[in-house]
Amino acid sequence: MRKKDIAFFITHPTPYLSPLFRKLSQNNNINLIVYYFSSESTKEFFDKDFGLIQWDSDLLGGHQYEFIKNNPFESVNFNIIKKLKGNNYDCVIVQGWNTLPHWIVFFTAFILKIPVFLRVETPLNQELLKNKIKLILKSIILKPLFRRVSIFLAIGKQNSDFFKSYNVPGEKIFFSPYAVDNTFFRSRYIDLKEQKQDFKIKYGLNDYKKIILFVGKLQTKKRPLDLIKAFHLSDIKDSCLVFVGEGLLRNELELYIDNHNLKNVFLMGFRNQKELPNFYTIADLFILPSGIGETWGLVINEAMNYNLPIIASKTVGSCDDLIVNNGLTFEEGSIDSLSIKIKEVLSSPKLKYMGDESYNIVQNYSYQATELAIMNIIKQGIL
Repeated sequence: MRKKDIAFFITHPTPYLSPLFRKLSQNNNINLIVYYFSSESTKEFFDKDFGLIQWDSDLLGGHQYEFIKNNPFESVNFNIIKKLKGNNYDCVIVQGWNTLPHWIVFFTAFILKIPVFLRVETPLNQELLKNKIKLILKSIILKPLFRRVSIFLAIGKQNSDFFKSYNVPGEKIFFSPYAVDNTFFRSRYIDLKEQKQDFKIKYGLNDYKKIILFVGKLQTKKRPLDLIKAFHLSDIKDSCLVFVGEGLLRNELELYIDNHNLKNVFLMGFRNQKELPNFYTIADLFILPSGIGETWGLVINEAMNYNLPIIASKTVGSCDDLIVNNGLTFEEGSIDSLSIKIKEVLSSPKLKYMGDESYNIVQNYSYQATELAIMNIIKQGIL
């Protein structure tokens, strides 16, 4: 079988996708090159929530890549057109559609008759909550695009349902799940689980029997205030709530903590990829209370590799995929319901069973699954 030449277009390098690119690059049937529109994330950069950060994981190793930038006097990135015209690609995979460079890739590939594979995050459940006029305008743009796209790489059930809502045939949709580096996180769990008590001492949490963990930006869409209020209402003795992350809502969280004299809520700030395993290791329950905009929630994948039960709002994009018999869901914004679910999970005799199920479930959401999807497309003669 001749190697298939695949060009993957994406905005910038990320810790979550770089391992996928390394995995695909190791496949003997695929010749992959990744085109990035920006190199900003490869060095220290400013994030409005985290401040100045620099990822401590390898973003560019193990795969072929190029940065495609506009020339100083170009309003359109003609370099994209040159790359597609100058190479005989079997297909292009486009991650997203929210920038002008994405659309330059679409139009150029269509003109050159290069098959386009589309991978976006949009879940149907969140689309149904949006303004009707905006949805009509969006459909005017997306319907012609979807008619020309050859393959849709669905990251999960809600994303697949979104494509189907635009009358995309099922045979054009392939399961290509959002995933984290399961191998990395699981290996860290195995290495660190015997050090749980040491980490609790290190972070000043040794007085608590149960630790509830939140990981993410402290921003409106993630609804961290809901979690503090629900935890406060639950009034569970010998437990604490730990936030790992930074953001614009930090002051509001601190104010609530101070006003209610909560001694068992801890704001740990931003922690990079290599330190995150310490916090997953000490946790007993992971909660993501997010609303619209949490199109997947990869922190849930991470937590599941540490055998953690999960509670998430039903709005979270991965909810239908990742929460089965390993935790509970609640209606977004319902503090009373979340409080009840916290008490229910932490007091359940099935707590360990739920954690074990988390690990079993997340193994199906892997980079290997995306590799398998592409190989199935090749074997079926679509590519």
